[in-house]
Amino acid sequence: MRLLERMRKEWFMIGIVLAIAGAKLEPSIGVNGGPLKPEITVSYIAVATIFFNSGLSLKTEELTSALVHIRLHLFIQIFTLAFFPATIWLFLQLLSITPINEWLLKGLQTVGCMPPPVSSAVILTKAVGGNEGIVITPLLLLLFLGSSSSVPFTSIFSQLSVTVVVPLIIGQIVRRYIKDWLERTKPPFGAISSSVLLMIIYTTFCGTFSNPNIDLDKFSLVVILFLIFSIQLGFMLLTFIFSTRNNSGFTPADTVAIIFCSTHKSLTLGIPMLKIVFAGHEQLSLISVPLLIYHPVQILLGSVLVPTIKSWMVSRQKGVKLTRPTV
Repeated sequence: MRLLERMRKEWFMIGIVLAIAGAKLEPSIGVNGGPLKPEITVSYIAVATIFFNSGLSLKTEELTSALVHIRLHLFIQIFTLAFFPATIWLFLQLLSITPINEWLLKGLQTVGCMPPPVSSAVILTKAVGGNEGIVITPLLLLLFLGSSSSVPFTSIFSQLSVTVVVPLIIGQIVRRYIKDWLERTKPPFGAISSSVLLMIIYTTFCGTFSNPNIDLDKFSLVVILFLIFSIQLGFMLLTFIFSTRNNSGFTPADTVAIIFCSTHKSLTLGIPMLKIVFAGHEQLSLISVPLLIYHPVQILLGSVLVPTIKSWMVSRQKGVKLTRPTV
């Protein structure tokens, strides 16, 4: 029973493994021109479905109230979209002289450019009892990824508009009219997006395994895995140090939001965005590998660290109450 319960809980991780294994067994099904027609079903329909779903589920009324914490959100955005990718870029300049697969390194750079997920970062923040930090910046992402793409910026922008912006806006408009029904029934938005995402991952790797020129060495994969663990732990420690300085002005609950939201990266947004920016690129799957690794690692590290961070936050909050003067 415990095993089945665990499998139900981790169905998406299992799905990723099965999707990649299925692509390895029969890649011809998901390649361009194959039975699934991913050039249409994935590039347009699947990506648009994910962002329409996001538009339906996005509670803009809560985002508006959350923006009261201007200082907190400014810190998260600057760290996520400036400090994080810039630091990764500098680090990769040193790694470029090593024998590590260059496309995996490019994939690591794209990880640095991704915004945090609304899902896992918020869930972990709530698990501890902190505030929510929400950052959604898909257009800024193109500023970092566009130069590495073989697709013209105008094509990227037009497809971004058709498959991301328009479905997101339509989803928000539809939400206004069926908001009460959505609140009552609570549709499984996360499960829907994750299921569609598995199809995108499957077709991406079908393209990889059908190309005999792509070679992924185990040494590079192990090094990338180690780097991702190190980067996450290092940045979580760094955000903790920054946000707990005496003059930082952040509460312990703010620190929790900063730790999770500044270091987590969105797989749900990231894979579709890579599909758009690197459309038709034969190395797309290798570029996607670091993000596919980063996602389970951030969930694992977050789950392990939640009890420790919660204990720290509770003790700090008690300390603050004790030091307040009584009236």
